[in-house]
Amino acid sequence: MAVVIGQINFKDDLKLNLFRKGPKRIYVNESILKKQSEIKNYIRSVCFCSHDIDIVRSEPSYRRTWIDKVVSQLEPVYFDLISRFNRLLKQRSHFWRSESFLKTQSTDIVESFDVQMSIISTRIFRRRRRALLKIKPYVEYWHNHLSKSKEQIDINYLSGIQNISPEEEEEEVISKKIAEQLLNQRSIEALTGKCNFGPHRDDVEFLINNVSVRKYGSSGQQRTFILALKMAELDLLTKTLKVPPILILDDVLAELDLTRQNLLLNSVGKDSQCFISATHLDKFNQSFLGSSQMIHL
Repeated sequence: MAVVIGQINFKDDLKLNLFRKGPKRIYVNESILKKQSEIKNYIRSVCFCSHDIDIVRSEPSYRRTWIDKVVSQLEPVYFDLISRFNRLLKQRSHFWRSESFLKTQSTDIVESFDVQMSIISTRIFRRRRRALLKIKPYVEYWHNHLSKSKEQIDINYLSGIQNISPEEEEEEVISKKIAEQLLNQRSIEALTGKCNFGPHRDDVEFLINNVSVRKYGSSGQQRTFILALKMAELDLLTKTLKVPPILILDDVLAELDLTRQNLLLNSVGKDSQCFISATHLDKFNQSFLGSSQMIHL
């Protein structure tokens, strides 16, 4: 077993028990957390590792995971919404293959699923879109700062909800449209057993000068964009929560050229506590190393 102990804001003591087998246990002030997701109520962090480039260049699931992490740190209740939606999705898929449906062909249970899914999907949709609107100005700032250019960036939430305006926020209106589309795709869903409409199918689009960064962005543009996203996430959480989160940079300098390395290093650690992992120190300038605490493992 391994134990990690830390102190948060000099008032809350945090302890994690890590085991070779089985789930970890998290304690705050010696009281175990019933839900591990509750740790977000005590400590916030932004992590950037080399694999995060997939948020920009890979499939939609990476972008959904990213925006869900952002929203859950802004609103910890959001984690429960995602969990409830995933359970409903699993139960719905199981129903189509169950004997009760195969024998009776009754869709009464699916109709109850539709009611619940339309409500939860609406709340997920609104929170994701709201978070993207909040983070966009910070991404614009950091992208301009890191690229030293006048490129125009944009971030769009791509949802399967039809005939919904970008400004629409009424929960009842959105929920009704989602319920209608769940009903319309039900015959196909009965054959495939898969729900092809909902938050689990949505995507986030990143653009530079109205061109997709994922499809047409250069390697340098993609790396700059993901770095801008992460620094924007840090700023958004600091502004919203009034407490700067911990910034974790996991061996990211190898992914950046010298100019972007220096821009990043000159930006971190001013307002936030920052942990940087690296296998070699030659990437760091001496002034930065001189002002940092070094831990060798």
